[in-house]
Amino acid sequence: MNGGVAPPTPPASPPSHRRLPDFLQSVNLKYVKLGYHYLITHLLTLLLLPLMAVIILEAGRTDPDDLRQLWVHLQYNLVSVLVLSAVLVFGATVYVLTRPRPVYLVDFACYKPPDHLKVRFEEFLHHSKLCGFSDDALQFQRKILERSGLSEETYVPEAVHLIPPEPTMVNARAEAESVMFGALENLFKSTGVKPKDIGVLVVNCSLFNPTPSLSAMIVNKYKLRGNIRSFNLGGMGCSAGVIAVDLARDMLQVHRNTYAVVVSTENITQNWYFGNRKSMLIPNCLFRVGGAAVLLSNRSSDRRRAKYRLKHVVRTHKGSDHKAFSCVYQEQDAEGKTGVSLSKDLMAIAGGALKTNITTLGPLVLPISEQLLFFATLVAKKMFNAKIKPYIPDFKLAFEHFCIHAGGRAVIDELEKNLQLEPVHVEASRMTLHRFGNTSSSSIWYELAYIEAKGRVRRGHRIWQIAFGSGFKCNSAVWQALRNVKPSLESPWEDCINRYPVELLDGFATHNSQQ
Repeated sequence: MNGGVAPPTPPASPPSHRRLPDFLQSVNLKYVKLGYHYLITHLLTLLLLPLMAVIILEAGRTDPDDLRQLWVHLQYNLVSVLVLSAVLVFGATVYVLTRPRPVYLVDFACYKPPDHLKVRFEEFLHHSKLCGFSDDALQFQRKILERSGLSEETYVPEAVHLIPPEPTMVNARAEAESVMFGALENLFKSTGVKPKDIGVLVVNCSLFNPTPSLSAMIVNKYKLRGNIRSFNLGGMGCSAGVIAVDLARDMLQVHRNTYAVVVSTENITQNWYFGNRKSMLIPNCLFRVGGAAVLLSNRSSDRRRAKYRLKHVVRTHKGSDHKAFSCVYQEQDAEGKTGVSLSKDLMAIAGGALKTNITTLGPLVLPISEQLLFFATLVAKKMFNAKIKPYIPDFKLAFEHFCIHAGGRAVIDELEKNLQLEPVHVEASRMTLHRFGNTSSSSIWYELAYIEAKGRVRRGHRIWQIAFGSGFKCNSAVWQALRNVKPSLESPWEDCINRYPVELLDGFATHNSQQ
């Protein structure tokens, strides 16, 4: 829960440092070059396919007499035959060894907590008062909640419901187990995959990293095989879900015919802030219980039943800049109480990271027409110092669906504005924030589950998942639907999808059940 959160939108226009920068003002050419480098790397491999197809086609059109004459000629040119054979074998070997193996998303599952963990605003504030928060801190939290875009159906862990709260190691482990095991049980049930078949396990949780690790807890629970490649990512913020997918993809390039499971969650029990510093109170108001488990495969036999194919992952890290590094920072306040502090520069830093990320991603996903317009205006500005704004490509031409990390209303509002999106494109993000709150790295999966529950994903559709996290990082994952996708079993939206979307007016919701 230590990244990708932003203060909710206040009623008046926020100061400039609380808004994303205008992407039209500047674009760094080196990130455009990086994007085209990725594109060319993929094209060099892909160009071999049409070349081989042309050779086979031409061979099929050749007259049999010509082939016999060629064979007679080659019999007397043994050196030529050997050289040609060696080249063909070498080329085929290089292609087989270097081509990326396709990675399929077979299915995913999101954890839905039990109803008794729901927290209403008045209950939240009453408990905060009993915990000794100052009147000023209570009033601040009330304003945040009212403008947050959250409903009164979000969930906090059992330990936070207690009076006084009990943020013990035992309770933190209990929260982690209920979330991770709950999501995994649904995943194994919907896919029919046995735990023993899992070859790679990647778990990400930012602020709770016990010994043994969370990944070891899963290995122990499901008795996974002894040679499993397991990883536990900590401290990487709300964008770690995409990082975990990227790591799993790399592992699936190395290990053939296997499954990889990615578990993304955050732990609130031991990370609730009990002080009065306003910059550290915002996470209390926005972060809620949640988690997701994702099954990836590189088996060709899984293509028919898989929902999506992973097309691209683009990661951006701004940690070399000290302001970016410290804008989301876990520390102690003056009274020695630990929490996560959010800098006033967070939105500007997030905007810079996003600009870098989409500039690199653009050449990989945008149609040629958009790339030409973008590149022409960029070159004119750089070479001739022309006083023209760079052309910002229309990403609606590259993606049918957008899963923007539900870090807060301000992030979603500003991305909608800067990327020139329509309300329907950010609907999944707004409704996820409303129904489940900020579930950290798993929020992008609740959003995809929402889009599926609405029946909107068709074969060939492209989905852009984008997340922000401490460090500071901005990461993107691009998926393509392999079929018309139906909702997963035990969807977290199963009992409430007909109530959504709701219309949010200054943070409060009015129901609108249109599809």
